[in-house]
Amino acid sequence: MAGRGEVTRERILSSARTLVMDNGFAGTSIDDILKSAGLTKGAFFHHFKGKAALARELVEWHAKQDLAMFDEFVEQAEAHSDDPLERVLYYLELFEGYVAQSSDRSPGCMYAVYTYESMQFDPSVRDFVADILRQWTSTYVRMFQDVIDRYPPALPVTARQLAETIVSIIEGGLVLQRAYEDVRITARQSVQFRNYLMLLFGTPESGKTAKKATRPAARRRPKATVDA
Repeated sequence: MAGRGEVTRERILSSARTLVMDNGFAGTSIDDILKSAGLTKGAFFHHFKGKAALARELVEWHAKQDLAMFDEFVEQAEAHSDDPLERVLYYLELFEGYVAQSSDRSPGCMYAVYTYESMQFDPSVRDFVADILRQWTSTYVRMFQDVIDRYPPALPVTARQLAETIVSIIEGGLVLQRAYEDVRITARQSVQFRNYLMLLFGTPESGKTAKKATRPAARRRPKATVDA
């Protein structure tokens, strides 16, 4: 069970995350965060030296949740099948189920917000965001390389090209779903990417496509922090 101090810290980060996604980092003040969280300045400065420190800890907190979620999807996909193509298809279905069911009132991507406002942050924060995106891409590279090693593609393609494509689809989808206020867009585009993989590599040797995946019960984000 989290201690009182950790609960307070989570309240601050959760409120900051919602406000930053709504208004941008420059448009979010410490007073705004405290009003949303129902806390005092003393509580804030007990946990953070200032807004710059909050910026770093907010994106680290967000990234930790993201990476844990994607690691869980990988584990579920590996448990689902020994076939690398079937694992990738199942992994994508897990992600689609997650993002399509999001109840977040502030959809979008935290990394995009930090990238668009990069001049607001210390270079180490910008480097951290880039590193997280590289880690995410590397997860896909490993999965796609396993597929290519077993299933010769119909057209020349590398694992990195496929990885960069799906990351670009997801990031672009998150921007569009925020603009259009339609949480289904990212999932729909991921489905089209799965269809492309089937055209590129064929049907898994087991003869199955990925079964309907269910949203994982473990390691869910707190409601106020749902974001893919």
